[in-house]
Amino acid sequence: MADNYLEKKFEELHARKGGTKHKVAASNPSLDSLLLRNRSYRGFDNSYKVSREELVKIVEVCTKTPCAKNQQALRFKLVYGEDAPRMHQYTKWGGALPELNLPFKGTEPTAFIIICSTVAENKWVDIDLGIAAQSMLLKAVELGLNGICIGAFNKVETVNEFALEHEPLLVLAIGKGAENIQLTRIKPGEQQAYYRKDGVHFVPKLGVDDILL
Repeated sequence: MADNYLEKKFEELHARKGGTKHKVAASNPSLDSLLLRNRSYRGFDNSYKVSREELVKIVEVCTKTPCAKNQQALRFKLVYGEDAPRMHQYTKWGGALPELNLPFKGTEPTAFIIICSTVAENKWVDIDLGIAAQSMLLKAVELGLNGICIGAFNKVETVNEFALEHEPLLVLAIGKGAENIQLTRIKPGEQQAYYRKDGVHFVPKLGVDDILL
């Protein structure tokens, strides 16, 4: 089911409850709406250049998110403008669709956020990493942008290229998404890998009844 279809249904529901509530919902998108729009984009509109100011707003959410033992070990390197291709060259995309060589030429992201840790990676750091990455991508969506988490990148080359003082753990690609991405409902045991058909990127998802124990 398409992201925008579900989002419209949420808006219609609020509209039926009354004008004031609908206005509030429109200016303050619900978490459900943000989550539906927060897909993993592998193609972007190159004409839109993500600014440093936008990246700072995205990273700023990490000053408000919880972290294990409140150690606040994560650090963030902003890569944008003419420097973006320097990071892109060390990333690998679309592991489930290697024959496509994603992203297509001309649809590369225009910014990246390299997430590093000041301490050795452990389960607590990984928990913080997940919270930070999801929170930042939700903020990107709120700003009208899109992104994807990239774990497949050359760490050694990334450290050398950007003279990083700490180990990079994850890279977020940020830009203006230019893909048609739809969620599709599956049952347990069915194929879970994402796929493409007729120019649409489908993401199989289990329903709530399937994930409850």
